[in-house]
Amino acid sequence: MLKSTASNYDGNESNSWRDDMNITSASIKGVGTWNEDAIILNDALQLYGVIDGATSLVPYSGPSGESGGYLAAQLVASTCNEAASADSLMDLLVSANDSLRAAMVQAGISPQRKEELWTACVALVRVSPKWIEFAQAGDCMLAVYYADRSIRIVTNDQLAHVDDRTKAVWAEGIAAGLTSRAELFEYSMPTIRKGRQLANTDDGYGVINGDPAFPDHAEFGRISRTNVKALLLFTDGLYMPKLPGEPDKDSAGEIAGLVREKGLPRYIEWLTELEESDPDCTRYPRVKKSDDKTALWIEL
Repeated sequence: MLKSTASNYDGNESNSWRDDMNITSASIKGVGTWNEDAIILNDALQLYGVIDGATSLVPYSGPSGESGGYLAAQLVASTCNEAASADSLMDLLVSANDSLRAAMVQAGISPQRKEELWTACVALVRVSPKWIEFAQAGDCMLAVYYADRSIRIVTNDQLAHVDDRTKAVWAEGIAAGLTSRAELFEYSMPTIRKGRQLANTDDGYGVINGDPAFPDHAEFGRISRTNVKALLLFTDGLYMPKLPGEPDKDSAGEIAGLVREKGLPRYIEWLTELEESDPDCTRYPRVKKSDDKTALWIEL
């Protein structure tokens, strides 16, 4: 039997069932006011995924104070969780992208101004008896674990080159004598803004942000389920801090290995302790002390 357990590590749990799989999920808020991550658990269609929303660089507050990143992630999640059928995973994501554009226009946001847009990265799978289909955009990742104990990183971190530029500028600020996260964030803002302009471009990355170009920059496909023992889907909040000059490009493989070694809850605890040791982000250059952390561990 499949047991899906959704846990925020706050004592709240919910369960659903399907044959042959056991699913553990976790979603923990980082330093922001809102948890801008979300989870897809659609047992009826065997759709599972993680979403990482990102708020706009131009301040926005929803009717109840929601950030744009929160609204984007929730919209993508509801599109997938409430779907009764789907010809393809990309159909679902394109539908979510179109709905997000409509929601932003209704909120008075210009689709042409990328710094105003609410965005969401996603990694989504559909599990069938013989195949695992996937769709992905941004830096949400999918790792596959095989019977011979090998680990395959299926997805590409499309944002790694953008994040590495921001971290390099952040490190320059530290070298120049800046000591607080607020100062370093302001110093790095021009580079962060340039990164947003690369959304859904050929030299940038794919992301759900209402742009009709989104489908041209997302990735999708399927892999055989033969000898697959487990799947791990996770948002970039599970990336471990790196020293200056160390790229994130290969981090997904490190994370996948540590999650298998420690287990998902213990890995998140270990990572949080590491982040807490560097609250101003000066030893490990990064934009936030602690980002939202969301993951699905699926045992087949």
